[in-house]
Amino acid sequence: MGQNYNTGTGVSAEQEPEAHLREIYRQVKQAVHELLEAASLKQGDILAAGCSSSEIASYRIGSYSSAEIGRTVCDALQSELKPAGVRLAAQCCEHLNRALIVEEETAERYGLEMVNVVPQLKAGGSFATAAYEQMERPVAVERIQAHAGLDIGDTLIGMHLRPVAVPVRISIREIGGAHVACARTRLKYIGGERAKYL
Repeated sequence: MGQNYNTGTGVSAEQEPEAHLREIYRQVKQAVHELLEAASLKQGDILAAGCSSSEIASYRIGSYSSAEIGRTVCDALQSELKPAGVRLAAQCCEHLNRALIVEEETAERYGLEMVNVVPQLKAGGSFATAAYEQMERPVAVERIQAHAGLDIGDTLIGMHLRPVAVPVRISIREIGGAHVACARTRLKYIGGERAKYL
């Protein structure tokens, strides 16, 4: 049998306890720190992140969007990514076909096709909405090949990673009620037995 979930009414109208938000911030920051160390990302690399605020609050995914949780997760992510020079790609929810919010400069640098949509709580999700509000010049793109990924709440970010994804095990297994999964990517090995690799 699967996990028992609470089912919310769509958007959370409750104020999250400050202690709960501080703990979410701490856990996300620790998760990103460990992933950055394991993935050996360079300045300019992209980290794709997906987050279900509903799952963090122990509700069924998509049933309890919390703007407060979304902002807290985004703040914690950026507190680690910005000093490292790593670019955030914030995955929207399935209502926007898992499009991603990135800085316009990231889209231009990587030749990503931009699309016209602005995320909101029930069409994009709280995390992508927070990322859109916090970025300097946010744009939406439909696809990306990120160098690493962080998935909080089983939001299926794998479609946005480079072709060879390698699971990364970190000490943070759950944030609130949400399962956490991480991955780094590596270059493909090509050739046969006579090939030489780095």
